[in-house]
Amino acid sequence: MGRGSPYTVDFGQPKTLQRHRFTQLPFAKWRGRSRSVLKMTSFAGRTDLVLPVLERFPGHDAIKMIPTSSYSDPVPPIKPFLKWAGGKRWLASFMKETVVDLPGRYIEPFVGSGAIYFALSPRRALLSDVNKSLVETFRCVRDYPGEIEGLLAAHHVRHSHEHYYAIRGANYVEPIERAAQFIYLNRTCWNGLYRVNRQGKFNVPVGTKTSVTLSSDDWMGVSKLLSGAQLSCQDFEQAIDAAEKDDLVFADPPYTVKHNLNGFIKYNESLFSWDDQIRLHNSLLRAKKRNVKIFVTNADHESVRKLYAADFKMIPLERASVLSGDPAYRGRFNELFITAN
Repeated sequence: MGRGSPYTVDFGQPKTLQRHRFTQLPFAKWRGRSRSVLKMTSFAGRTDLVLPVLERFPGHDAIKMIPTSSYSDPVPPIKPFLKWAGGKRWLASFMKETVVDLPGRYIEPFVGSGAIYFALSPRRALLSDVNKSLVETFRCVRDYPGEIEGLLAAHHVRHSHEHYYAIRGANYVEPIERAAQFIYLNRTCWNGLYRVNRQGKFNVPVGTKTSVTLSSDDWMGVSKLLSGAQLSCQDFEQAIDAAEKDDLVFADPPYTVKHNLNGFIKYNESLFSWDDQIRLHNSLLRAKKRNVKIFVTNADHESVRKLYAADFKMIPLERASVLSGDPAYRGRFNELFITAN
């Protein structure tokens, strides 16, 4: 091994990763990178350290030396900048454990707040939705993060019951102003719900939240991550049909089930029907045959299970729900996690 470049020790996939101290290395330290990786980093200004001979590591049969450039340094995760009814923040940790490698693109046809996208932080992505205002907001955050931050700061100072309804009723011309309006209303409306009337106007009442700017906001970080994403307003089938071998599709559709409310559920300005559920299944099945990795969340209902049973694996998951005005209807609910490839 040469000097001047640190190395990473890859232990494969051990069941558990234990930290080890190396007293013979006064100028080196070891940092846990993940369950399977330890990285030697510089200490006390020294950057010309040489990896020592390693031995007697219980439970590890092989040690492979690979350049540290194969891994990026740990950084704080980028958090979603929107709240979203039915959002998947609760699933983020599970997905990070499940998706250990992503050689292709990440594709999300019902992006919502993008909780799984931000958790995985893929270098390349296709994010799409039929909600034009949502997609426009993502584009403006990507392209004008500083301006968005400034406009939200102004809303933060002015926020009140009167200001909320004035902004809700405003018709902005500039996309950046509409994007800031979208985020402001999302953060201060009731439970982060997105709902529009028949004229396509947002009509959710003001909520109890008063903070428009958050300590977790990282607009430059979000912008940088989104620079690797294609943002499209389109039908979910178009997005899924664009997936190729080694891509990953994460689909989180509206939870329509057969014979429930006549098989329809409101999805933004349009209705998402049971026929759309069938169309989603068929498009995912085509993607499976192209060796696309598939992850789907859906209602844990007999009709959904029957739809996916022949061609996909299914795992029931439990989650909490707070999307109800009456606490008596809040609680824990089962969802279906569907996978292929």
